[in-house]
Amino acid sequence: MKMRRSRLEKLIIISILAALSFILMLVQFPIPLIPPFLTVDFSDIPAFIGFMLFGGVAGSLVILMKIILYGLLMASEPIGPLANLLASFSLLLPVYFVYSKYKTRKSLILGFVLGITTLTVAMAVLNYFVLLPTYGLIIDQRDLIENIRAIITAGIIPFNIIKGILVGLVAYLVYTKVIPKLRK
Repeated sequence: MKMRRSRLEKLIIISILAALSFILMLVQFPIPLIPPFLTVDFSDIPAFIGFMLFGGVAGSLVILMKIILYGLLMASEPIGPLANLLASFSLLLPVYFVYSKYKTRKSLILGFVLGITTLTVAMAVLNYFVLLPTYGLIIDQRDLIENIRAIITAGIIPFNIIKGILVGLVAYLVYTKVIPKLRK
């Protein structure tokens, strides 16, 4: 009975984290001097909590449920949610894998450095070859496709570095202040 209750509690917490992640995805803000279609949100923080409390499957479920909810309820096109999904995994999986090996604050910081690097490189490549060209076709914006190099170097790369650092700082605060209380 206790095992069953523990599983149910875990599932409820994962669902709450996914709902919170979805809500945080709706609270977005732009970064000055960055293209306005690139906005920062802190929807990766509940997924980070899921990774830290319950492991890789739970954190991944939070990300997937957030994207499914957003895709069903808010998205007008599929590229934004897909980009957010890929960005979340690019940032958080390296953090989880490095941290889970050593479980120290240094490994968490190292994980975020690796995660920000992975996020920046992966999103630059994916935006160059797949996401922006597809988005440009969907919304019929030839300018987007013609200026893709400038958008990647002046927008996508700095945006992902800044977003990764902001999410990393908030996640570190959550790790030091909130996670210990949640584990009790």
